[in-house]
Amino acid sequence: MVDPKTENEIPAKGEIMSQRLGVYLLIVVAMVSAVSIVCQAEPQPLLTRHVREVVVNGDAQSVGRLPATQSMRFDIVLALRHPVELENFLQELYDPSSPSYKQYVTPQEFTARFGPSQEDYDALIQFAKASGFTVIGGSRDSRDVQLKGTVGSVEKAFHVTMGVYQHPTEHRTFFSPDREPMVDLPFQLWHISGLDNYSIPHPQFVHKNVRMEPAAVKGSCPGGYYCGSDMRAAYYEGTALTGAGQNIALLELAGTDLADLTTYYKNAKQTEPYTPTLVSTGGYSTSCLNSNGCQDAEQTLDMTQAMGMAPGSSMLYMYVCGDAYGSGSFSETACLSAMVTTEAAPLSLQISSSWSWKPADPSTDDPYYQQMAAQGQSFFDAAGDDAEWNQSNFAYPAEDANVIAVGGTELQVTGAGGPWSSETAWPDSGGGISPDGIPIPSWQQLSGVITSKNKGSTTLRNGPDVAAEANQDFYVCADQSGCQGGWGGTSFAAPMWAGYLALANQQAAANGAPAPGFINPTIYPLGLGSNYDTDFHDITSGSNGFPAVTGYDLVTGWGSPNGANLINALTGPAGPNFTLSANPSSVSVAQGGSVTSTITITPEDGFSGSVTLSASGLPNGVTAQFNPNPATTTSTLTLTASATAATGTVTVTITGVSGTLTNTTTLSLTVSASGPVVSLSPTSLTFAKVLVGKTSGAKKVTLTNTGGSTLDITSIATTGDFARLAGPKKTDCGSTLAAGKSCTVRVTFTPTQKGLRTGDLNFTDNAPGSPQSVALSGTGK
Repeated sequence: MVDPKTENEIPAKGEIMSQRLGVYLLIVVAMVSAVSIVCQAEPQPLLTRHVREVVVNGDAQSVGRLPATQSMRFDIVLALRHPVELENFLQELYDPSSPSYKQYVTPQEFTARFGPSQEDYDALIQFAKASGFTVIGGSRDSRDVQLKGTVGSVEKAFHVTMGVYQHPTEHRTFFSPDREPMVDLPFQLWHISGLDNYSIPHPQFVHKNVRMEPAAVKGSCPGGYYCGSDMRAAYYEGTALTGAGQNIALLELAGTDLADLTTYYKNAKQTEPYTPTLVSTGGYSTSCLNSNGCQDAEQTLDMTQAMGMAPGSSMLYMYVCGDAYGSGSFSETACLSAMVTTEAAPLSLQISSSWSWKPADPSTDDPYYQQMAAQGQSFFDAAGDDAEWNQSNFAYPAEDANVIAVGGTELQVTGAGGPWSSETAWPDSGGGISPDGIPIPSWQQLSGVITSKNKGSTTLRNGPDVAAEANQDFYVCADQSGCQGGWGGTSFAAPMWAGYLALANQQAAANGAPAPGFINPTIYPLGLGSNYDTDFHDITSGSNGFPAVTGYDLVTGWGSPNGANLINALTGPAGPNFTLSANPSSVSVAQGGSVTSTITITPEDGFSGSVTLSASGLPNGVTAQFNPNPATTTSTLTLTASATAATGTVTVTITGVSGTLTNTTTLSLTVSASGPVVSLSPTSLTFAKVLVGKTSGAKKVTLTNTGGSTLDITSIATTGDFARLAGPKKTDCGSTLAAGKSCTVRVTFTPTQKGLRTGDLNFTDNAPGSPQSVALSGTGK
């Protein structure tokens, strides 16, 4: 049979019954499956790749398994929530036309918006402990759990076999899982770092054998080689900014020996500004001694370059998350996760890495790079020392679209410790087109960036973004074996840029301006602007396989910093602005009440005008009112809580907007539960005329407890010619009434004489205003 309206075949009665039975069975199966999932989570794949292609395709020959009792360190990373929203937020954050421009978030605010829930983090901790692992670090804000456990426990927990394989291109073996790990959790994780040592981290420095004699570079260190301080003289050429108030962070995949740093400053006849702080992440040692086969040239030169550029910085924090000169194991996510929080050390707005490696999945570290951008942090990475990028050399993480890649140049100065004179491209500088196929970012798609002259890609990420001296002209003390000249590499350029950003952040803080943050969205428009030659040294000669040309190129990027001009361009001149403050900044209110705080508007640098105020982050049931609004000096904020407002303590954000300026302040609001509150409806009853001695029909009065706790009813009584009539138990008022609940009382009228008769319905209870009354009236006839 066919339905004439839909032209669909109508099933027979037997078919309908069969379909209904099938649906019923499906429902039963679904219910059983749901119970099973709750009882034991199905193994979940991770959101990133872990197994190397050479393991999958058999190019790496298996030579055995890791011993089950061998100990491993690894780091489990949870996935971001709302990744699309984060991408949109970052786009607005670095768009000068957006009201959110450079309105950075704190680590805690980032977690609240994009981090894992507390329940998911707790579930991961329970999973780790149940799997026999020892927790050695991590937090919900860092989105990771750093662990130690045996190979046998790893294999069981992640459903893998930890094999040993012959490396296809190096004379060594490496360990790796034989398949993608899975975890018995009801949600997907992002990544597990530390499960293989296929790619041993590579420091981005080189050294040539030279005699300790004056060099043509005219540096101020022994032998005429460059000191870190010479880069300050060449690229900043000033004295006012020293990095005061700023912290600098270094990502290191091996520890160090701070005695080498002290030797360097002694030989350079300079005062060591402070002793850097070494931070162990992932359980890795911060010590690196030559007697143990560990080399610390990279680590020491990173410190001298950053501290040489910013000698007045508050502190340099070296985060160690690897054993590059031992087992080759490392967990860069342990470093990155610590760098975006304030648990191990204060937040550093300028970060440098001079190491490279080949991840199984190039997107592995993106969530942390994105968080840095969201928090106003700048992450610089050395572009490499093997000329143009290709599959056989090291391009990651410099090729990542969320990282500031730093290329190399050959610098000449006017004299020892003197200013910039000239600069050409360093032929060994890393740079080129992403060998891992990372898509071109929006700021490289601007018209005029990629041209036929620079031979860049219009579809893939190009690098580097900026550059600085990297030729083998530096002086280094390392490995407890003495000091030498002839060191070079983009390892020197990246920490120099981090120190330079410390100067910019010092100026931004002094001017009340936001931090430059992730500078790539800013410097590309600068490079296309009329002040490009003022802000940068445009390097137009030399090649690394790609030519150095006027403007942007794939060997020096936009070039090196041109004194304080680039700092001014990154931080912007100080202009009229205002700040907000709340007094008191912590208030409490009970349900059904209100509380006030004074919001003060403080003008800065000639600001004048009114500010429109608003409040966000209010709990349900709480409203905010500003008087006056807009305001010019002060405004009274009144927070009113309804009788059923959500209780607890929250942070309320007060936002002030005046034209293109937006500023905020916060206050802590605590809402506490109130006692019971009685609401009666109606508040009076009038009966029609009734014969004397006769009883009217019943009328209802509804009692509602609008308070925050149980209402205890002592009595409900009437006066006059009125009586309470018992009602259904489910609706009639008893001795108690829970918060938010209602009940009814039925009242009748029996006049004892003619004329107007009056009385009351009285409720005696533990609420304010007891007894509460409903006026009663009627007429006898």
